Amino acid sequence: MRAHSLRLPKQAFRSHPHQGAPALDTTPTPPKTPFLRTLYFRVIVGIVLGVLTGWFFPHFGASLKPLADAFIKIIRMLIAPIIFLTVVAGIAGVGDLRKLGRIGIKALVYFEVASTLALLIGLLVATVVQPGRGMNVDPHTLDTRSIAQYTTESVHANATDFLLNIIPDSFVGAFSKAEILQVLLLAILSGIALTMLGTTSAPAQKITDLLHALSKLFFKLVAVVMEAAPIGAFGAMAFTIGRYGIATLLSLAKLMACFYLTSIAFVFVILGAVCWANGINLWRFLVYIREELLIGLGTSASEPVLPRLMVKMEHLGCSAAVTGLVIPAGYSFNLDGTSIYLTIAALFIAQATNVHLSFGQQAFVLAVLMLNSKGAATVTGGGFITLAATLAAIGTIPVAGITLIVGVDRFMSEMRTLTNIIGNGVATIVIARWENQFDDDRARSILNNRPLPVD
Repeated sequence: MRAHSLRLPKQAFRSHPHQGAPALDTTPTPPKTPFLRTLYFRVIVGIVLGVLTGWFFPHFGASLKPLADAFIKIIRMLIAPIIFLTVVAGIAGVGDLRKLGRIGIKALVYFEVASTLALLIGLLVATVVQPGRGMNVDPHTLDTRSIAQYTTESVHANATDFLLNIIPDSFVGAFSKAEILQVLLLAILSGIALTMLGTTSAPAQKITDLLHALSKLFFKLVAVVMEAAPIGAFGAMAFTIGRYGIATLLSLAKLMACFYLTSIAFVFVILGAVCWANGINLWRFLVYIREELLIGLGTSASEPVLPRLMVKMEHLGCSAAVTGLVIPAGYSFNLDGTSIYLTIAALFIAQATNVHLSFGQQAFVLAVLMLNSKGAATVTGGGFITLAATLAAIGTIPVAGITLIVGVDRFMSEMRTLTNIIGNGVATIVIARWENQFDDDRARSILNNRPLPVD
């Protein structure tokens, strides 16, 4: 399937027998768009121009951050209603609350296993490679002013506050704050209520039809906004290179190499094995979502691709119900890249400040991270706040040590984003197959660029 053929404006809803819920139309797409006119190519151009601008005109490049911020903000503006509409319609399509609960439980089990495995791998690699060894940093000499906002936020980032934050102050408040978990909670409750009304009743049918119509409207809005993705990627890369400079990478190259290689190994070995076990070729899947990966790479944020990823996974053959539940929840509970980053960063700081951790203390670090990593992407500066909260809870590793990675955190956030996006896409396939709500023939046709099967 070519990149152009999945552009959001082309979607239309209809029912697939294997889904029992609205899905994307399989109407043949128009003749292929020349590569130089695809969004894929334009995002690449934006990234390259951003790097060159930040390199040769650093002050000007650093001033272009508002371009990236504006693009991410407008996408975030659309995420809450899209999640709500998709999840409610998906639950109504399931029509069976027991089946819905089964999907949710399977998703949470998979999330916990995957994220824990990512944490363990990060811990193992950091212990063996020891990227911070030999730095001999005195934590009392570190300037903590640059991390004040993160350490302040981390005071409130405990498990109780996280759970209470899932409950919105009001129905409208969840949408105004664009809190993914709050909107997801409201959507699940609304979907359950709609199911209890009886999906075949006249009132429920009218509501469902309205949800589908509004979904098409919001996905069309996303398609319009995504035309600005190259500009957002340009501004983000120009700011990153202009603000921190390529030379700043050299001093912490070992840490970055350790994190990048570990994340790449996790994707191709662990997630690759999961895909193979489910009859999916990982490389072809990565090619399929290449536009989403490029946008995530350029903006260093996974939120802008959430709506597109949901469309892509449903188009691939995952049911609307599974897609609508797994991907939004995965953005808070299935953060493989963030998990790897947290363990490697925590042990890097310990090694750099000459803090020796016993096996028991490392196990405690892992346990704290298992709790704190949930919801890390839903707060401002999520990775840094979670890391600060973890170090504060552990007590043995100086919180001030996170100043050592401030300069390169932005570069590492790009790999975190890519790994998180891939992990959530794979999770959706796995849960859909477990529930027999995955169209294998359709997926093989799309990934192998063959004509879609006729229902």
